Amino acid sequence: MRELAGLSHHTARLNGIRQHWTSAGQGPPVYLLHGFPETSYAWRKQIPVLARSYTVVAPDLRGYGDTDKPADGYDKRTMADDLAALMDHLGHERAAVVGHDRGARVATRFAKDHPRRIDRLCVMDNVPTLTLARELSLPLAQFGWFFTFLGVPDLPEALINGREEVWLTHFFRSWSYDPAMLSPEEIDVYVRAYRQPGALRGAAMDYRAAAEDLAQDAADADRLIECPVLSLWGEDFEQNSRFFDLHEVWRTMASDVRTVGIPQCGHLCQEERPDVVNAELLKFLGPWTG
Repeated sequence: MRELAGLSHHTARLNGIRQHWTSAGQGPPVYLLHGFPETSYAWRKQIPVLARSYTVVAPDLRGYGDTDKPADGYDKRTMADDLAALMDHLGHERAAVVGHDRGARVATRFAKDHPRRIDRLCVMDNVPTLTLARELSLPLAQFGWFFTFLGVPDLPEALINGREEVWLTHFFRSWSYDPAMLSPEEIDVYVRAYRQPGALRGAAMDYRAAAEDLAQDAADADRLIECPVLSLWGEDFEQNSRFFDLHEVWRTMASDVRTVGIPQCGHLCQEERPDVVNAELLKFLGPWTG
């Protein structure tokens, strides 16, 4: 993302790990949390637009990109605390948070654990962990095979090592409405990130924290998210849209929810339909004045 005007890269040791983030713009803070199989590079089509009105902060999550990849700490409570530590470091007492995929799980946990620090929450193409567990079926498990696969200790790293391009391209092509959505050059940015030492294990450890995440979500399942919530998803990502009514799913999670399905769009909404995502984000973030 170094080609984006005004974008700066930063690192600091926070919550016990070295965190990397990019930032741009001025104004009320907006944090962008990426998912799997991506890094903060996923937000390159949002940052220039949002930075006209907001201070945009896009970290690499624990285990991903240029952030440390420790052996533990991948439960979503710890990863939400990573975000809180980054906000403390930057002097942001309160922020709007946007999360996609795994980043949405971190953002959702942050909204529950730190309700006074979040003004509004956008979740993109995400089904909450507890909902997934409750609705698990054989057809759903077949679509979500990688959840179980990445949960196996050591084996995924052994099989994928040296084949990162094949591994990542499979997801980018099969999870997109337009299989050619990402160029070879864009895919290569992710491939290089996932070839870093510990990167495959970091992403896998994110999934291996599922039991801890489920226990955390079950413990406060009856407590609704307090801030306004926007849920966006790609209508053509079958793993979610076929098995879940995402309108209803997110209405059980918060008291103030707006839901938007995006047509001709797969899982990587912010990459495939930035026109819709950016317009919806600007509308949703409009009342956030810091």
